[in-house]
Amino acid sequence: MTELAAMEFHPQPRAGEAKPWAFPAPERGTLDNGLTVLRCHRPGQQVVAVEVLLSAPLDAEPAGLDGVATIMARAFSEGTDRHSAEEFAAELERAGATLDAHADHPGVRLSLEVPASRLAKGLGLLSDALRAPAFADSEVERLVRNRLDEIPHELANPSRRAAKELSKELFPAASRMSRPRQGTEETVAKIDAAAVRAFYERHVRPATATAVVVGDLTGIDLDALLGASLGAWTGATSQPRPVPSVSADDRGRVVIVDRPGAVQTQLLIGRVGADRHDRVWPAQVLGTYCLGGTLTSRLDRVLREEKGYTYGVRAFGQVLRSAPDGTGVSLLAISGSVDTPNTGPALADLWTVLRTLAGEGLTDTERDVAVQNLVGVAPLKYETAAAVASTLADQVEQYLSDDYQATLYQQLAATGTVEATAAVVNAFPVDRLVTVLVGDAAQIKEPVEALGIGEVNVVSAE
Repeated sequence: MTELAAMEFHPQPRAGEAKPWAFPAPERGTLDNGLTVLRCHRPGQQVVAVEVLLSAPLDAEPAGLDGVATIMARAFSEGTDRHSAEEFAAELERAGATLDAHADHPGVRLSLEVPASRLAKGLGLLSDALRAPAFADSEVERLVRNRLDEIPHELANPSRRAAKELSKELFPAASRMSRPRQGTEETVAKIDAAAVRAFYERHVRPATATAVVVGDLTGIDLDALLGASLGAWTGATSQPRPVPSVSADDRGRVVIVDRPGAVQTQLLIGRVGADRHDRVWPAQVLGTYCLGGTLTSRLDRVLREEKGYTYGVRAFGQVLRSAPDGTGVSLLAISGSVDTPNTGPALADLWTVLRTLAGEGLTDTERDVAVQNLVGVAPLKYETAAAVASTLADQVEQYLSDDYQATLYQQLAATGTVEATAAVVNAFPVDRLVTVLVGDAAQIKEPVEALGIGEVNVVSAE
């Protein structure tokens, strides 16, 4: 036998030194019409993301017209003074652009993505939508019908139904936060083009709006493009609306939304907390991640891996509304679903996890894994211009400084195990949680009552 020739292998690649990374800082400016502009040059990002924030919060909607902000947001892309709805859609497609809009408690947000080579065209269409939306009667009527068609499907969705009930339980009826963001069948049915125009004229103007532009701006005269597009948008000057104070009732109790015959129970357990201005926020983010932020969290380890009750349970904090004075409110919640027969045992184990956390605290290993997952992968999270633009827009919406996100990662990395434990224990006190269960009341009411986690009430799913 002949000897095989020795094989030469290509040298194995070696990892280089990690480069320092920080969330990008924007440049601020103001157009002549009063529009605030944040720009962020991101080399290599050939799809430019533009976010426009309008000071048209849900609490500004007229009484009985909940949902008008949502209809207005959707109608922005349904024609202008220059293009019909069909023509506007065709122009966006020719530019390779997408335009989305939605309404939430802080206001209305429009999101444009367009290739850098067609940025002028995309900004022109966005400007037209803001400057002179058509709000044609026929288009508004179609959007209202579409929204009315969506509502029954949302009510049939267990997680959406649980969220609706939790808002109703936490906030007083007079508060806009107690009611569905996109309105109810009763309120949406009353919306017409005249109502949409009136809401637009009262609240939409450049002086109280902000535009965020992120992408590769090499060779682009952004000042000129903005001046010729969004800079042509005019409107009366005015002050932003004051942010109303928010009260909430998070006394421990249980509400069962009855779904006879349901094979699963949807869980949503929550209360209210401070927003990102509170100095405890970084520790709370870290502790909440250890509790239920990933597959290796405590809740999943017990309820999913050990007991097999669920496919997954998550804990999270979500800012609902902030104010310029640093006050605001967030939702602190635990969500998931379990099979109906094990609803009682699953809740019992969940409460045991919370009590054990208060008694024994987090481990250093849990803290280290959370920091690695939250901070270590941050550069991957912000690979796209849209992700950066969205976070910058969040900062504006929540009255945070432009360097907030970069500072947050530094704070997360510096937060110790004891601080994270104290924050998550205070965020989820076992006697101050409102528990919403969407499931078969006949099967789950008695075992839930036996847990002693609060008074149990049953409501209809309708």
